[in-house]
Amino acid sequence: MSAKDFTQMALEMNFVNHVLPSGGVSGISYMAWRLNKFGIPAGRATMANIVRFAMTFAAFISLVLVAVVIITIDGNINRWIIFASFSLVLASLVAGVVGVYILSSRHRMWKTADRVVRYGNRIVRRLTFGRKKRTFRYSEVEKFFTEMHFDYVALRRDRNILVRPFLWGIAYTLGDVLLYLLTFWAMGIFFNPAPLLIAYGVAGMAGLLVITPGGAGAFEAVMISFLAVAGISQGEAIAGVILTRVILLLGTIGLGYVFYQKAILKYGQYDPRRK
Repeated sequence: MSAKDFTQMALEMNFVNHVLPSGGVSGISYMAWRLNKFGIPAGRATMANIVRFAMTFAAFISLVLVAVVIITIDGNINRWIIFASFSLVLASLVAGVVGVYILSSRHRMWKTADRVVRYGNRIVRRLTFGRKKRTFRYSEVEKFFTEMHFDYVALRRDRNILVRPFLWGIAYTLGDVLLYLLTFWAMGIFFNPAPLLIAYGVAGMAGLLVITPGGAGAFEAVMISFLAVAGISQGEAIAGVILTRVILLLGTIGLGYVFYQKAILKYGQYDPRRK
């Protein structure tokens, strides 16, 4: 696949994540649908997204550890910032260990598939008031999780595959944080950038836990509060964070919508020959 195709799909996924309230799940589902047009199975597409998330988190955690060292040396930083940083690192490590524990065993993957089918169909029945009896079929879900397991085994055999995603995760994180920093600098506000990196991560975690599109509201509130605790005045934190978020959302939604509509027109039209 060409870099052009990947860039276009990345913008489409960002658009979907920011307009649908799902904590990033809708973007993963959308990418599975889009990659299927290139002959990539849903399990492999989902595994690729999991690797992307995992390597981005690994890169972020590495940067947070550096930031914590810088903050510890700086005696003017509130010690609650250090506590929040280590809590974020610990939560990420626990989530990673649980994910590896499930993925490393085909038996555990099958048990997970069984739970997804049982609880998924139960939730759908309740949401549709019993009109839709079964949405998830075990054979399809089991195949999906088995594909993910085999991809995980392949990654364990050749861990060098993860090096480039990890390096791109560092570039992605630094680029995102740099945009906030440049906004503050443009407003004449200068401070230690280490707390900004940690605030970005904590706010991102909070954004995944709420159902608003793109974590809007929770992301800004958490990041502003964190920066205020770090010693930045509340007014400056509000101005810098809100302005950056507006720029990000306008760019993401504007560009993403164009490519999303293009993809829908090309692949999403109803075909009466389908059953």
